[in-house]
Order: sequence, then structure tokens, then C-alpha cells
Amino acid sequence: MRHSSLWLVLGTAPDPVTITSCVSTSGGYGVILTWSCPSGGYEAFEWEVGGQRGSQDGSSCGKDVSVLGLGPAQSYPATVTTISNGMRASSVPETCSTESAGVIAGAIVGVLLFLILVGLLIFFLKKRNKKHQEKAVPRDLVFGFPEDILAQDFADHVRRNEKDSNCGFAEEYQQLALEGHGQSQMVALAPENKAKNRYRNVLPYDWSRVPLELIHEEPGSDYINASFMPGLWSPREFIAAQGPLPQTVGDFWRMVWEQQSHTLVMLTNCMESGRVKCEHYWPLDAQPCTHGDLQVALVGEEVMENWTVRDLQLLHMEERKTLSVRQFHYLAWPDHGVPQPDPLLAFWKVLRQWLDQTSEGGPPIVHCSAGVGRTGTLIALDVLLQQLECEGLLGPFSFVRKMRESRPLMVQTEAQYVFLHQCILRFLQQSALAPAQPEATYENVASLIYENVAAIQAQELEV
Repeated sequence: MRHSSLWLVLGTAPDPVTITSCVSTSGGYGVILTWSCPSGGYEAFEWEVGGQRGSQDGSSCGKDVSVLGLGPAQSYPATVTTISNGMRASSVPETCSTESAGVIAGAIVGVLLFLILVGLLIFFLKKRNKKHQEKAVPRDLVFGFPEDILAQDFADHVRRNEKDSNCGFAEEYQQLALEGHGQSQMVALAPENKAKNRYRNVLPYDWSRVPLELIHEEPGSDYINASFMPGLWSPREFIAAQGPLPQTVGDFWRMVWEQQSHTLVMLTNCMESGRVKCEHYWPLDAQPCTHGDLQVALVGEEVMENWTVRDLQLLHMEERKTLSVRQFHYLAWPDHGVPQPDPLLAFWKVLRQWLDQTSEGGPPIVHCSAGVGRTGTLIALDVLLQQLECEGLLGPFSFVRKMRESRPLMVQTEAQYVFLHQCILRFLQQSALAPAQPEATYENVASLIYENVAAIQAQELEV
């Protein structure tokens, strides 16, 4: 009789909570969620509002929980799940509505900023059209720090900032120190996710993290240390990720598959200065690697002096579908330093050419070790050189600030910030000196030096 009673206690599901309030906050870009404490035992809670998810410990019931990353003037379904002894009970869904004040205020501010920018543009165009004028007023004196800089003014901007041991760059970089701080990182800090983070101070923000599909009865299986990053055309133009750990290689390939990303950019060596910087997550040879439902095969490889290009094929063994992935691995970025501009610019040109001809699929995934320093520098370089080509101007300071709103510490050091400017300046110098020449093209797998025919045929047979 005693054993039967014990089984009944252990087998009882927890009681669901009741959502008592859901109030709009942060100008309509978030809500404050509150729920009652359930009867009986409970250990933790998981909440979901729209696409945002998070977890709280057992003491959170009856307290206000902030949920950010929502849109103003929207309605979102909200649920709270009680967790106890591995069992779960979901609350009755409630509808959370966000206020529209942020939209109205944002529209007014946007119109005002547009009018100001139009006025400033007219002013500077008139100034530049005057003949024999000594020198136009630098834009950084108007704005305090430079926003967009005309291509022909960029060399002067770099020279000014390089004076007195890069004093100007140091002042700009200092202004970026607190950008993005204070945003929620609760999912990354959940107990089941802490071991998935390589560095304790580099955690994705809840609102911009890349969520994985949740695996049934595996808490935290939707988490990977990766963030959506803005570009020139989209707020989710790139994914910045940390280098996989041994226990997250499977999650990394799940992200590649779920996002349908055809491009990986790796900016670190697996081992640097005797320390492991990134797990070797692709096959070493013709033998494919298997991670859950996904099988990864090395199809081809071309080794250059400063980088290697690998073609990989991802097979979902349950769905019987494949995904072609190209990895661009830059090998010449020194540990605790910056590379030479010319080799990195050559690498970027090869990468950008590939991205331009493979516009379908998900965002390219860029990673180094932490996924912020080298990763942020390359993403910024790509976006700014595209802006330069499209608009004839560029704004390094404002774009690094924009990246840091989505992931902490992007462009991690002052040296990397200076190097970003040096690369852009070198690109402008190359463009002015060299005539247009056809660039090397990676048209298909057959052009690679190493071709793993056996791996391709094996996967074709499996499909």
C-alpha cells in the first residue's frame, strides 16, 4: 500500500498557473507578465509570449516578469508552463496586447529626423559645390561622432583619428562600451544552458537569439549561443555565433539545417596558442559525421595560402533531404591581434562574390571563438563596403553601435575597431589604383582541388 501511494505522489502532474496580468511596457515593445502560484508542488516555470520564450525559477510566481523584443500595437498569445518532477502543465492561453505609443512616437521622430537629414544634405551639397572653398566642415563636428562619411572624406577622417596614438578612435570606441547593456539574457543563463556558452560574458540577448526547434522533453534544446545580426538590407542578414563546443556541435548543425544556410564563415583556428578555440565540427576526411538526424559529408576542399574553402553536404536522414553548404575558413587571423588588410580583403572579395550568387536560403553564419570580435569585424567590413558601393558613403561608428544592440561586444577590441577603418581605407586605395580585373570564381564543386566523389555518391544513394 505504501508503494502505491508513493507512485501516486510522484506521478501527479503539477497544477497549471493562472495568468493574472499582461501589461504593455517599453513603449509597446514589451509586456510585463504576472501569474499566480499554483497549488501543490512546483520547481520552475517556462513562459512564451508570441515567439519569445524564457524560464523562471519557482520563486517567480506572483512577481512581474519583463518580456522584451515584441512589436507595438500587436496581440500575442501568452502561456506559462508549470514544471515539477519532470512533468509539465500549461496555463490557459491569454492574449497580451502591446500599446501603439511607440509606433506613433517613432513615426514622429522618424519624420523629424528625415527633415533634419534632408536639410543637412542640402547644406553640405551647397558647400561642396562652391569652387575654391578651403575645406568643408567635418561631419563629425556636426554630429559629435561621425555617422555617414563620404568616400572622398574617409582618408581625412582616418588621419584625424590616428593622431596622438589613435586618440580619436579611442574616444569613438569608448562611446560604444555600454551599447546594448541591460537587455534580457535569461534564456542563456538558464541552468540547462550555461554549459553551452564558451565564455560567461558573451551571451545572446533573448530578443535577437536564434531559437532552435524544441526537442520533446529536452529543456533548453531550443538554445544555441547565436544571434541574428542586421545588415544593409535586412535586420536578420547574418547570424553571429560562437565556435561550437564538443557538446554543441549537433546544435550547430541543427541551426544550419533549420535556417537553411548555405554559407559558413569561420575566422579562427581550432587551436591557437595552445588553447582550444573551436571544436572541429566538419569531417576530417571522406568518412561522414553523424549528429542526431543529420549527416555531414566533406564533398570538396581548396586550400589557399590564407584560407580554405570547403564544400559540405548536409543530409537529413529522416526527411531524406540534402543541403549544400560552403565553408570559408580564414586561417591567418593571429591570436590576440589583427591580420594584414590585403589578405583579408582578398578573402572578403571571394566570400562576397559567393554570397551575391547564392541569394537563396537562410542567412550566412559567421563565427570565430566567442562570435563577437573577429565575427563582428568581418560582418561590419562586409556591410560597410556594400554601403560604400551602393551609396558612396559609410558609417563605421553607427553600424558597430547597431550591431551591439543585437549582440554584446561586437568588434570586441579597440584594435579591431581601428583595423576595420584601415581595411576600408585600403579598399578605397586599391579601388583608386587598380583597374577592374575579373575575380576568381568558385562556380561549382568540380573546380575544387579535392573532390570527395565517394561521399557524394553515398549520400545520393541514401536519399
